[in-house]
Amino acid sequence: MTALMLEYLFSFLLALCLCLYITPIIIEAALHYDIVDRPDNKLKKHRMPVAYLGGIAVYLAFLFTLALTFTFSREVLGLLLAGTIIALLGIIDDLRPLGPKVKLVGQAIAVFVLIKSGIYVQIILLPLPLCLVITFFWLMTIINAFNIIDVMDGLSAGVALVVAAVLFFVALLNDNHMIAVLTISLAGALLGFLRYNFEPAKIYLGDAGSTFLGLMLGSLAMIGSYTNNNNAGCLAPVVILGIPLFDTAFVMYIRWRRGMPVIYGSPDHFALRLRKWRLSTKQTVLASYGASLILGVAGIAMMLSPSVMVALCIIGFCVGGFLCAGWLLKKIDMGM
Repeated sequence: MTALMLEYLFSFLLALCLCLYITPIIIEAALHYDIVDRPDNKLKKHRMPVAYLGGIAVYLAFLFTLALTFTFSREVLGLLLAGTIIALLGIIDDLRPLGPKVKLVGQAIAVFVLIKSGIYVQIILLPLPLCLVITFFWLMTIINAFNIIDVMDGLSAGVALVVAAVLFFVALLNDNHMIAVLTISLAGALLGFLRYNFEPAKIYLGDAGSTFLGLMLGSLAMIGSYTNNNNAGCLAPVVILGIPLFDTAFVMYIRWRRGMPVIYGSPDHFALRLRKWRLSTKQTVLASYGASLILGVAGIAMMLSPSVMVALCIIGFCVGGFLCAGWLLKKIDMGM
């Protein structure tokens, strides 16, 4: 085994062990100080109050692992600073809910910090201002997409784990050491967290965790290299992150069609519809993991395939997405 692979393995195991150690401490503290998510028989139908602040455990395990194993470059420092802003904003929201506008402003500040550190979409054919605009909207979308799918035990964290693993493999293909270390460390922390977040969950990510994951994965997916074989490979991150993006578009469309503000909650998520149909929570979550893995493999294949095959894949995914959305809308009525 090469020195690099040993480093990756050590980073993964260290993050895993740290999160396994830290998470029970966070659970105990959250329960002691009554920082919990209480059922409301509307959107929140779990039986007992569940500890919040799980995002702190993931964040700390990730940060400590990088501090012990990796030299911080300007880009890494920018990622960690932006991630810290997002995590702090989420913690405040978990303790005392903030308005949507305040959260969006805070997220925008984090994204600007990230761009200032030199992390943004770089497409040779596009002018820099347009690349910066794409970066801003991409990150704002992914930050909130992982928050949107955090509606079921283990769903957001598990999908994030699959995405991190796929991005790690992409980094290996591109010999990108920085992205490889960050993604494998995040994957280790998430696997440790899932020990307590999978059904029946003892702790939730909260906004601090789900938005932090969105920023990290959106950023790392965005700066990876996908166009060595074809220019259309730049669309691979959209496919790799297809599950949170699909649910975001699906929920926003339904809310818009009903005349509801798209920023407010409703039980229209694909996972909740599948559970109402005939799947259990575990089955729904595991099916989501499987779908995310399939999309991740497809995203990697898009990087390595000719442009014609990539175009056919994109058309196929769009058709499949519309068919799935239509089936979910027609088959399952959420009673609103």
